[in-house]
Amino acid sequence: MGRKLDLTGLTENEAEHVLQVVQRDMRLRKKEEERLSELKQELDEEGSRCLLLSQQACFNQRCCIRCCSPFTFLLNPKRQCRDCRYNVCKACRVYSKRDKAWLCSACQKSR
Repeated sequence: MGRKLDLTGLTENEAEHVLQVVQRDMRLRKKEEERLSELKQELDEEGSRCLLLSQQACFNQRCCIRCCSPFTFLLNPKRQCRDCRYNVCKACRVYSKRDKAWLCSACQKSR
């Protein structure tokens, strides 16, 4: 960023095309920055909510920290997320073959 382009050797059409490409790149970068900012805010809010819920006596032993659904032995068993160590239900986790461990949806997003 901040570098100047020397467009003197280009035709007017070529210079216009370069300008359009640079403008499109700037729009895409701004859009990506906004997306990442929203994702960071979402993860921060999720972390705050989980911290609050985990302070309730035995909440995470009975319910998923992400969606609050109750655990059941066969239908909705709890698994511990490798990264955050919270218990999560089957809807809020994925299995990482690389790590050979369960990850909650929030920790997977943050990776």
